Amino acid sequence: MKNRRLVHVLTLLSCTALVGCGAVPGLGDGATTVTVWLMKDSASDDFLQRFVADYEKEHPSVELDIVIQEWSGIGEKVTKAIEGDDGPDVIEVGNTQVARYAESGRLRNLTLESIRDLGSEDWLPGLAQPGSIDGAQFGIPWYAANRVVIYNKDLFERAGIDRPPTTRAQWLAATDALDQNGDQGIYLAGQDWYTLAGFIWDEGGELAVERGGDWRGAIDSPAALKGMDFYKRLQALGDGPRNADEATPPQAEVFAEGDVAQIISAPNAARVIEEKNPQLAGKLGFFPIPGKTAAEPGTVFTGGSDLIVPKNSSHQSAAVDVVKALAGEKWQTELARTMSYVPNKTTLADVVGGDAGTAAMAEGAARGRATPNSPLWADVEADNPIKPYMTAVLQGEDPKRAAKTAADRITAALSTD
Repeated sequence: MKNRRLVHVLTLLSCTALVGCGAVPGLGDGATTVTVWLMKDSASDDFLQRFVADYEKEHPSVELDIVIQEWSGIGEKVTKAIEGDDGPDVIEVGNTQVARYAESGRLRNLTLESIRDLGSEDWLPGLAQPGSIDGAQFGIPWYAANRVVIYNKDLFERAGIDRPPTTRAQWLAATDALDQNGDQGIYLAGQDWYTLAGFIWDEGGELAVERGGDWRGAIDSPAALKGMDFYKRLQALGDGPRNADEATPPQAEVFAEGDVAQIISAPNAARVIEEKNPQLAGKLGFFPIPGKTAAEPGTVFTGGSDLIVPKNSSHQSAAVDVVKALAGEKWQTELARTMSYVPNKTTLADVVGGDAGTAAMAEGAARGRATPNSPLWADVEADNPIKPYMTAVLQGEDPKRAAKTAADRITAALSTD
């Protein structure tokens, strides 16, 4: 029975459009089928095969039905699934999407399991916080990824820099020294708003704040303006476009040309760089985005995924057990090493210490944050006012006036009136 089931999982992995729940015909009677929706490329086929085989061996009365979903259109699909009569039992969602689904009241409250079984006190804040709504934990952290600084070791050596900077002041000085002789100290696009968010948080500012149930844009606060000022000073030490984000053009491809000393990116950009320019293989280094002092790295936006259990799951207890396994130490370690992710706990950071890029990412993730935990935040990003604000400041417009315009647009997008 188990071998037949594993074949079914592999078939599902190759058919990303499939969606389904319940038992598979021909598997026999008595087994509980737990349907798990996971996102495409979140975990490798090899990892999923190992997890399914191990879990079903340890839980002989449970069959796992792993269904791979595409990111495109997933918001509407998950909403329909949790509001229907018989949805999947476990769903992977983006960490910043939990509030959107929790607002429906259709998710199981996992606070007890978080504290009693999963050691929530050690979770990465950038995964745990967006999964918590009004003090209740609905999203269980699964994996994280965040930005680091990728640097060209040859250019650092040529500039006489023998170690990566650990403070903002050191970083600015090093980048200034690197920005010479036709080389760019850093390639930082003008609208890389996730990076700006980290600088704002480092200054004690916020993108938006909630008061009395109402969300308001806060990017015009004095602290947030300080974050933008640091961004402007850093961005000036290279030739990044002021009116585009890091994807236009793709910054890894710019770095691969060989005359850029640094970019701010997730470590997996190194693969793209080395594919574009094999001569850079072995010449890339990584360090966490520096903080204001050497005591701790800079705050970063944490991307990643949480796991949720819909209330309409037919197998609540079994679903929770699957979540516990995926979020537990054994499979967190396996997932992190297989996929070069940051595991969900700060106490597990050492398991990726053998990979320089992931290790730098894990160090930064301890200071991770997520976007404002409003169910309407996606509306802000859909027509993001932060991007034109950044361009305006970089092109010399008054920062306070530009920030006020952006803050007002954020407030309007988050308004429920």
